[in-house]
Amino acid sequence: MITKLLIANRGEIACRIIRTAREMGIATVAVYSDADARALHVRQADEAVHIGPSPAAESYLVGEKIIAAAQQTGAQAIHPGYGFLSENADFAQAVIGAGLIWVGPKPQSIRAMGLKDAAKKLMRAAGVPVTPGYEGEDQSAQRLKAEADAIGYPVLIKAVAGGGGKGMRKVDAAGDFGAALESCRREAKASFGNDEVLLEKWITSPRHIEVQVFGDSHGNVVHLFERDCSLQRRHQKVIEEAPAPGMDEATRAEICAAAVRAAKAVDYEGAGTIEFIADASEGLRADRIFFMEMNTRLQVEHPVTEEITGVDLVEWQLRVASGEPVPLKQEQLSINGHAIEARLYAEDPSSGFLPSTGPLEHLDFGPADRVETGVEEGGAVSPFYDPMIAKLVCYGADREEAIDALLEAVNGTEVWPVRTNAGFLSRALDSRAFRAGELDTGFIAAAGDDLIPSAEPSDAVWHVAARLATDDAFDQPLAGFRLNAPPRASIALASGSETRLIDLAAARAGTVAVEDGVPDFEETDTDDGPVVTGYLDGEEIVTFASGTAYRFSLAARGTGHASAADGAIVAPMPGKVIAVDVAEGDTVTAGQRLLVLEAMKMEHALTAPFDGTVTELAASAGAQVQVEAVLAVVEPVGE
Repeated sequence: MITKLLIANRGEIACRIIRTAREMGIATVAVYSDADARALHVRQADEAVHIGPSPAAESYLVGEKIIAAAQQTGAQAIHPGYGFLSENADFAQAVIGAGLIWVGPKPQSIRAMGLKDAAKKLMRAAGVPVTPGYEGEDQSAQRLKAEADAIGYPVLIKAVAGGGGKGMRKVDAAGDFGAALESCRREAKASFGNDEVLLEKWITSPRHIEVQVFGDSHGNVVHLFERDCSLQRRHQKVIEEAPAPGMDEATRAEICAAAVRAAKAVDYEGAGTIEFIADASEGLRADRIFFMEMNTRLQVEHPVTEEITGVDLVEWQLRVASGEPVPLKQEQLSINGHAIEARLYAEDPSSGFLPSTGPLEHLDFGPADRVETGVEEGGAVSPFYDPMIAKLVCYGADREEAIDALLEAVNGTEVWPVRTNAGFLSRALDSRAFRAGELDTGFIAAAGDDLIPSAEPSDAVWHVAARLATDDAFDQPLAGFRLNAPPRASIALASGSETRLIDLAAARAGTVAVEDGVPDFEETDTDDGPVVTGYLDGEEIVTFASGTAYRFSLAARGTGHASAADGAIVAPMPGKVIAVDVAEGDTVTAGQRLLVLEAMKMEHALTAPFDGTVTELAASAGAQVQVEAVLAVVEPVGE
């Protein structure tokens, strides 16, 4: 058995691996960049080694530094987690070549499944159903366009080395293909170092179903049933659950058997996931479920499988990597209950889901059954890495019970001043269609703004803020007092661009509780509405309603927000300018793309706010820019 393990990753997955390793009596070594010097995973590990500057390309993606850290500390094995180098066959081979144990599949298995086009050919040969498409070697734009025309629109362009929703574009019409291909290739090159793509027929009612598989060096392969990951936003998974809603036993048996065949076809060892796309237009049917790809690593959503099977997948990984067989046989595995997971991201739904980075001055995850996180109160969300703050996981005897538990946890989540998608998750979980299991990967896009919490606080939220604002810390005098009339008090508060004079008699329906000298309060919006909580943050008031945060201040202090109304195109977050489409003096139209900013692993197009002329251009391709930096100025027509 491994006795000392280096974890070649960061954040919540590093903390997750450390937890199991400690339970098994295995010593752990963390690695960290400049940005992570005080990170939670660094403090939780038995040892930690600094491996470079904050950008992942100079630290977590430099295999030589990670192997050197293992040798320096006497670690016997390296666990890659997920992301970063976890599916890099060359790194896996280098680890093995250095005389270390690689906690993962053999390099040749990673290579076999690493390129989606080659993997599909292999799966066809193994009798695994595959989505119609094109995986040819001719990567010319002309050939790809001709193949897309032959497949029929809509069609999906996918990076052959892709993952995590990167390097994917849906094309609805032939005229849009060229621009989509260019964007997809550029993102794929930046994310994976490979701009080759494949094409797939776009399925109109797709469900994303994946099967957890596990193999060992003794030729055994088992499955641990399926997960449903259909709730996605821009191809990024948001809510995952196990088992899949609407999956009957016959269909489950066929899809899981196909997953085992896929794993055996590449002589698979360790934890892996076979991902399928299902045409759910007539429910889940075995003859309408197609292989998409294999993830040759542990998945972000693995906790839901653990919850319904009672298995610790990280423990299995460490045992199998040590040469042991898979701990349980297929007949010993079963589904018990239902589990569901929500990914809590540092992003602002009311601002187009732009990433939100900075300090975590207030952090409370609510009553989740299980929280997987790599941050804590007093820490920070870095602009250098993925913006996921935590995974909130809940278990129930059935799906309804699990949803109710997760909804309560999401509604009770409080994060400030970093913005999160908690309010968005709350609306998704509580929607009629989701509760009814009416799912496909277009669910979020179809719901549109119905899932976006209001950026404006409700009356109940204003009342909570008013009550907290009258704490002695504000030293706010009473207003409206008369000798011959009942005393009345009011307070002027501001939130965003709105100012209200709040009558405290109307707001004081309950009592402000004080814990450890900090005023806190909760009030129900309506008899059936959300609970509103709040607290004082210096001379500001912060409130939460169903996971969404609202900030208030005394009206005299005021608030303000920058806008593009004056034609200034500002960076919405720190990032790198990867494309500049205009020059000074160019005439532009409203909505025309001016620049492309890459941040938090995603591309963000900055567009003209109105018809006009580019009078200033302060950005160039390749430049790093800070949040709110003015990148260009557009002067309106006629001025």
